[in-house]
Amino acid sequence: MKQQFRAVYDEHFAFVWRSLRRLGVLENDVADAVQEVFMVVHRRLDDFEGHAKLTTWLFAIAMRVAQRRRNVVWDKRHVLSEDGPLKEAPDVREDASTILERRQRLALLEAILDELPMDQRAVFTLFELDGMSGEEIASLLDIPVGTVHSRLRIARERFRQSLDRRVARERFAMGGGRGA
Repeated sequence: MKQQFRAVYDEHFAFVWRSLRRLGVLENDVADAVQEVFMVVHRRLDDFEGHAKLTTWLFAIAMRVAQRRRNVVWDKRHVLSEDGPLKEAPDVREDASTILERRQRLALLEAILDELPMDQRAVFTLFELDGMSGEEIASLLDIPVGTVHSRLRIARERFRQSLDRRVARERFAMGGGRGA
């Protein structure tokens, strides 16, 4: 059991980490969330019967952990830091304005993703950010391909609407509000 767990941990650690980040776990909390996922894996690995792929099982656990953490953050009315959970390491060759622009784009992306329900966010990030196919996502989430396409369509629509609202608010604010 111990060697089997270690093999699962070593092989899938990066997948679990990346999945939790994409599902909205804050940068400061991702290490604890990964530990929480692997505690469940350790406890339940003997129960895993292999009816689904191991990554499907791991992703399902990660989704539950991420959802619980999002609910706690939401309940506390936690405000994301400027860097947000999708923070990238800055390229030292870039100037300050480029770094600031990237941070603003990532903060915008995170804010919009936070508005999506977890099932839509999972499909959207797996397709748009991780580059998975609809079939791969269906297999990973253990849902029909049609459901993947439906969730992706709805998530894209909500994403676009949220982005449009934010752009309109920004233009309004830059124009000085009413009467400007």
